[in-house]
Amino acid sequence: MTEFDPTTHPHRRLNPLTNQHILVSPHRTKRPWLGQIEAAQPSDLPKYDPGCYLCPGNTRAGGKKNDAYESTMVFENDYSAVLPPPGPIAPPSLHPLLTVEPVQGGCDVVCFHPRHDLSLPTLSLPDVEKIIETWMQVYLKRGKETGIQYVQIFENKGAIMGCSNPHPHSQVWSLSTVPTLPANELASLKRYASSTSVASKAPKGPHGHPCLLCEYVHYEFFMPENEGRVVIKNDHWVALVPWWAYWPFEVMVLPYQRHISSLCHLNVAEKTSFADIMSRVTKRYDNLFSCSFAYAMGIHQRPVPPREEGGTLLEDEDDVAHLHVHFEPPLLRSASVRKFCAGFEVMAEHQRDLTPEQAAQRLRDCSEVHYLMRGEGAVLHSQ
Repeated sequence: MTEFDPTTHPHRRLNPLTNQHILVSPHRTKRPWLGQIEAAQPSDLPKYDPGCYLCPGNTRAGGKKNDAYESTMVFENDYSAVLPPPGPIAPPSLHPLLTVEPVQGGCDVVCFHPRHDLSLPTLSLPDVEKIIETWMQVYLKRGKETGIQYVQIFENKGAIMGCSNPHPHSQVWSLSTVPTLPANELASLKRYASSTSVASKAPKGPHGHPCLLCEYVHYEFFMPENEGRVVIKNDHWVALVPWWAYWPFEVMVLPYQRHISSLCHLNVAEKTSFADIMSRVTKRYDNLFSCSFAYAMGIHQRPVPPREEGGTLLEDEDDVAHLHVHFEPPLLRSASVRKFCAGFEVMAEHQRDLTPEQAAQRLRDCSEVHYLMRGEGAVLHSQ
């Protein structure tokens, strides 16, 4: 019988956060591509675009005028997906299979910088730190509002990820319910905390409970038998291609020195190193195919911040959240060939060709000097 080789033979991997499997088919990387070719992402944007809804001083689509901002800017989305309370009462269900649940909340836009031509990988570290501070402020503000049960911070980068404006920005949606994906993750973290006895030296969650992600990061970071999925690390954070990655160059960013529940639990050093690793990951992304690399990025953490009393955060027994960042980029073979979720993946199970280990190696091999900053006279940086 042939010895199993994960770099050659098809196999399934389990994502313990979602309790879903993914089919890995590494032999399919050799197949020719005659499918859709994407347009190149522009890398020659102007510093200021008079027609951009997000540039300083410009009028947005909804008619409001932007401030002449100099760092970050936050405003309520002119076309919010959810609306503030009070909302309507749900009508009686016509059938047990046909239920409806009204949702209230708010949607904020966080502009990263006044420069139209910059993004996370080309912003200075102080500018990235300011973005993190702004995310924290919006998370704290929205998470304390009556009726808000979940605050989701995310960024869509690139037209092929549905981003309608190239000006560097993210969004924060605050909801009166916990959405499906983070709810599934929290349920998995809770099951692990309550039913697993772990004897390793991995950090523990609140009240000494084992934490699924603390244990996973400890294995990837410290165990000699791991298979090279770590891309980069710094003093507090590690970026890796998870064992169960679905997207070709998916990356997860996690703290590894201690269990951290949310952005508001970060100390000064951890915030600074968080900015560092976000910058380094996105630089490698852009350098992978020498393009402005498209992705969906989302921060998963406590649904809302803990209550505060006298300047102290009040923890609770039910908190099992572990702060982490998902980067899910669609590009597969080049700047113009993307992965599609179709056919078998829509009807049966997620599937990928390139193994997570191969993807991590490709990212490790990338430079951390942005491709637009190389050579004499290269000027792009925000400072």
